[in-house]
Amino acid sequence: MNHTDKHDLLNGVNGGAYIASFACVVPPFSADQEFSAELVRTHYASMLNARSLGLIRATFSHPGIRKRHFAVDDPASIMDESADQKIARFTEKSVDLAGQAVTRALDQAGVGIRDVTALVVNTCTGYICPGISTYLIERLELPRNTRVYDLVGSGCGGAIPNLQLAESLLKANGGVVVSVAVEICSSVFQMGNDLSLILSNALFGDGAAAAVLVSRPAGFELVASAGRYVPEQRDAIRFVHKQGQLHNQLSTKLPDLVNKAAAEVVADLLSTQGLQVSDIRHWAFHTGGEKIINAVRDEIGVPEEQLRATRAILENYGNMSSPTVWFVLEEILCNGIAAGECCVMVAYGAGLSAHACLLRKT
Repeated sequence: MNHTDKHDLLNGVNGGAYIASFACVVPPFSADQEFSAELVRTHYASMLNARSLGLIRATFSHPGIRKRHFAVDDPASIMDESADQKIARFTEKSVDLAGQAVTRALDQAGVGIRDVTALVVNTCTGYICPGISTYLIERLELPRNTRVYDLVGSGCGGAIPNLQLAESLLKANGGVVVSVAVEICSSVFQMGNDLSLILSNALFGDGAAAAVLVSRPAGFELVASAGRYVPEQRDAIRFVHKQGQLHNQLSTKLPDLVNKAAAEVVADLLSTQGLQVSDIRHWAFHTGGEKIINAVRDEIGVPEEQLRATRAILENYGNMSSPTVWFVLEEILCNGIAAGECCVMVAYGAGLSAHACLLRKT
């Protein structure tokens, strides 16, 4: 990219917001479901009852997920981590993965570290103070006057509220804004005779994604976004504290709750543009699990063939919480999306909440 192109990219005059590039990163260690199931069964055989062992066989053998990635050197060590060790690993690995994602995204956009004016980071799998953003300032040598924001508590849907804030910062201040979603789901690993924990341990993996936002046409145009909250259903999907540690809580009724919220937020989003579901050729669903994907698909009315990217990410990565929807968008991009075509990103999670974003390929 020459100096003139770079200047144009960073100093657009149309006032819009564009995703110039984005990058998705996973840790190097991966495990198939059979390996993970055997590890859990072996380690917890004495504390799990017959029902739980049966559930482990059923959930880990489901064909929807083949393997997942975990930010560990020794997978067995997850089973014996203390609370202090969990947060230490979260801190180290979240900064590592987020830093890799930001570096790759900036390189792809042809933008330098010194050009970054704002950084927004979201996570739900660990709380540290100061937040991940300050570690990234140090690790990446970002300008010390970079505007930085750390978002917590949005769960699996957090990448889109992050993107909304990043867009607002871009439109208010210009420059280059970086949006980062990073989760070390393995750092909140818990096990017991609790269906929520068994399901979580068969579903979640680790990953990060970063997007570079600029105000000059490039990549994807951010056309519109929307969010929906159903706070009275917060207990259906959340983290709860037990003995000072986070435990995932998932209701068996979740598919019937998420699908309605997702359909409502998509309707809100498309109505602002005078569009119908049939007008959208590409859909990036968060991989919340097969039952949830199916329920959201049916409620919105999206053809199954338009969910190939979502199914592929579920199969190869599971549910990485908030960064996952970026992985699905990357899969769509790799499969081909023509200039002018639209894609809707849909994510859902704690709150209970659902979020959607309409993108147009430039």
